[in-house]
Formats: sequence, C-alpha cells, structure tokens
Amino acid sequence: MEIIVVDGQALNVVEQGDPDGPALVFANSLGTDHRVWDRVASAFMADFRVIRYDKRGHGLSDAPTGDYTIAEHTADLIGILDAKGVAKAAVAGVSVGGLIAQSLALSAPQRVSALILSNTAAKIGTAESWAERIAALETGGIASIADAILERWFSPDFFTHRADELRGWRNMLLRTPLAGYRGTCAAIRDADFRARVGTIAVPTLCIGGRHDGSTPPEAVQALADAIPGARFTLIEEAGHLPCVEAPEAVVAAMRSTVVGNG
Repeated sequence: MEIIVVDGQALNVVEQGDPDGPALVFANSLGTDHRVWDRVASAFMADFRVIRYDKRGHGLSDAPTGDYTIAEHTADLIGILDAKGVAKAAVAGVSVGGLIAQSLALSAPQRVSALILSNTAAKIGTAESWAERIAALETGGIASIADAILERWFSPDFFTHRADELRGWRNMLLRTPLAGYRGTCAAIRDADFRARVGTIAVPTLCIGGRHDGSTPPEAVQALADAIPGARFTLIEEAGHLPCVEAPEAVVAAMRSTVVGNG
C-alpha cells in the first residue's frame, strides 16, 4: 500500500512488476477496488511497471461527499502518474475506469501510449437510469441494489460454478463507501464522450462480455467503431467484469495492444 495525496484526496496506489519497464496502469470499476484486476495485472509484471489504484470513493482511498466528475477522477490519475514520475502509460480501464481512460486520452493525449477499454462506452446509461440508482442508494443503501448489480457483473455460469467467489465480490461491493459509490454514479451520469472519441489517436482495444448487463456488447462495439483503428474483442464467457471471469482471455487480447506501445 502506498498513499498518494492528489488535490487533498488520499489515493491508495499499488505498484508492482519491473520498475524499469514501460508503465501499464489499471483503473477499476464502480463498486470495486484495484483487486478487480489482480489476475490480469499479474500476467504483465515480468515486463511492465504495473500500477493499480483505488479511484476516489473506493477501496482505501478517500471518499468525499457530493457528486464527483470524470474530470476529477482523471485529475486524480494524472496526479498519481506525476507522483510516480510516469510521463506516458498504457491505460486499461473497466467500466467507469474505461471512462477515466477515455478522458485521459482526450484531455492529456501525450500521457497515453495505448488504451484498453473494457466493458465501457462513450456514454453509459441515461440520466434517468442513474437518477433511479442514486434514489435507490439514498433509500436503501448499496445492499438494496446489490443483487441486481451482481447479475449485471457476472454470467449465469459464474453464479452456478463460482458461488463461493461470488460472495467475496458481493462483500467488496457492499463495503464500498456509500458516498464514493453515489458520487461516482453522478460522474458516470454526466460523462458523455460520444462527440469526441473519434479524435483518440492511440492503439485501442475495446473488450466486451457476452453476458454484460451494464454495457452490452453492442455498446462496446459502437465505441470501437467510433475510435479510428480500434479493435473489438468479445469474450463469450463473461459479463461486465471479464478481468474477473476470464482473465486469461483478457490478457491474450491485451498483449498485442500493450506490447510495444508501453
């Protein structure tokens, strides 16, 4: 554990791998922490300087009250890169982590060598759907919507054959600070890069999950179609978190994008 303070917010950062290798940064999803990338990140540690972190409102990072913005999340990531002396990195983000990665590529393209955009889109959900989720949080907390969230996160096969592991991911979700979860819901609600993603000019891989109930494959495909030269990979055996359900498939898909572009 390493705490880096950016704009007054304490952010938990984990660095592993080759300290002299090219930087590869992972950003987590709503309701998870950096551990969501464990099985993928480990595959790159021999050759990359692997940096993971808990975005604000999650894990061991501070969880300020109020609405967050993707711009704030992006500034947090830039602050981490600056503190680590990383001029440029390949960035992998899942879900809202993918929005942060897109935002970084758009606002500071000189800092990004390649993008892995997993289970994300240029616009996720609608103002109405996020208003409903925030209202549910304010009424019943995360526990009141946890079952529905997990059904979007994982495939039916995961529920059947990995029920013990599912309990751990449920615990991670439930232990997310309510302020952090709610604040990040607002950030996702307000983020819309549809008019701008066509200007992204780095090697990009978009990953979808066949059983994803949050960002369906067609939404991820549309993102890939909008980014010049982007590739799309569909992982059949996964839902919203292929990095958890099918890490080997994610690693295999990632290699051709990050190797040589770190």
